[in-house]
Amino acid sequence: MNTQTDLVVRKSVKVPLSQEAAFRLFTDGIGSWWPGITHSVAGSAGVEVVMEGGVGGRVFERTPDGTEIWGTITAWDPPRSFSTTWHPGNDAALATQLSIWFVAEGPNATRVELDHRGWEVHGKAAADRVIGYDTGWDTVLGQFVERAGGTGRLRRRATAPGSGRFAA
Repeated sequence: MNTQTDLVVRKSVKVPLSQEAAFRLFTDGIGSWWPGITHSVAGSAGVEVVMEGGVGGRVFERTPDGTEIWGTITAWDPPRSFSTTWHPGNDAALATQLSIWFVAEGPNATRVELDHRGWEVHGKAAADRVIGYDTGWDTVLGQFVERAGGTGRLRRRATAPGSGRFAA
């Protein structure tokens, strides 16, 4: 039986970088690859995306008109993983939980796994938000893979219940 608490977006990509380099690019280098024009609250050119490393650090966009907070780092384990609350454009009370793992698969190969959950805070809108983020993370992770020099395709580890899509 699927309930709103079953709603999880999971993604996996491979990049031709060491575990440490992949973690550094995703976190410290997020502003170099995040698609700010299409995936930001401001939705405009000139958006700078920033991640402040360490527990309590912020994830945010900076625009010429100000700053918009997206989340707060809740776990920080370089170069293996991090977790953050996630609420771009929403009040922190509507935050979901985003976790990213970096799994070494060789000296210059890392699998990056994304798990985005906690959608129940959005009530009846939760399933629609999962569908939107399922597609949105495809675009975002595609940009990350491209910046990392990879050509591999995105793999869905799992998707929202009822979407009819499964891991490749």
